[in-house]
Amino acid sequence: MSKWYNAQGNNSDVVMSSKIRLARNLADAPFPSRMSNEIRKSVCKKIFAAVKNSCVAGEFDLIELQSENDLKKISMAEQGIISPEFAKQSGFGSVIVSKNEDVSIMLCEEDHIRLSVFAPGQNLEEAYQKADKLDDILIDNLKIAFSDRLGFLTSNPMNLGTGLKASLILHLPAITAKGMMLSLTNMVSKLGFDIKPVYSDSSDFYELSNRITLGITEKNAINNLNSICEQIVKQERAFRQELIKYEDFEDKIFRAMGTLKMARKLTAKEFYSLISLVRLGISMGSFDEKYETVSKLLHEVGTATIMSASDEGLTVDDTDKIRAQYVRESLS
Repeated sequence: MSKWYNAQGNNSDVVMSSKIRLARNLADAPFPSRMSNEIRKSVCKKIFAAVKNSCVAGEFDLIELQSENDLKKISMAEQGIISPEFAKQSGFGSVIVSKNEDVSIMLCEEDHIRLSVFAPGQNLEEAYQKADKLDDILIDNLKIAFSDRLGFLTSNPMNLGTGLKASLILHLPAITAKGMMLSLTNMVSKLGFDIKPVYSDSSDFYELSNRITLGITEKNAINNLNSICEQIVKQERAFRQELIKYEDFEDKIFRAMGTLKMARKLTAKEFYSLISLVRLGISMGSFDEKYETVSKLLHEVGTATIMSASDEGLTVDDTDKIRAQYVRESLS
């Protein structure tokens, strides 16, 4: 089955993907940080049973993390299926994953339930509609902790209220090249949003997300995030038009493509830097490749993902060679 990221969405030149995450807890169990492994197992089984006995049962698989090795768990974190913190967690925990990986439900991470739904491009509404449908199934079949005054009760008070975190992965090479990221970060922070690097601190890929969950509806949170995103998209496109005028920058883009097509070894850091320039080149019409090709590479060439896919004990040097080969074949 084709993965969710092998598709384009709205504003795909700048917005790579959308994500809706809902935090929920059972009213009759302590928070995961205070659970024994036996209670964790019981809670995980109870939540999975609610999904398994619903109309969407056939769409999901259950993965018990204690049965996976460390590399596999880190690989799942690289691909966004679980959080990096969950990959390091030593206690019992599970994740429910849809066949095309557009839905991930972490069980007994920070909260009993962390439901995440992904969509390509800027499409928070589509992701929310799917998340809301699954949320209704859980609420109808489980006793979810809720307060008329505080909304959904969560282990972290910052998530009280809707328990909703909406986020967008943005590609902002032009804003970064202009040296405007710090001012953008400060501006969105004052408005109640966060923007932070993804993949690596030196890449041009960023996650924009809401911070406010209490005293606001899910619809308002999504609308507010979409509104600030539209402004960033407009600014990024304007700066890209300025960059087109510089021959040196155009040369940099074509050199990046040449390196990716010819390199025999690629570190993860090199890959993220070069693929950002190539993706920019695609948006400028310099290359015929599709955004989906870049998204697929970003999901599949992480160091742990490459290592976990092999039965052999690979070194970091080996993964750099495999990464380079995979990228060459994808872009040829």
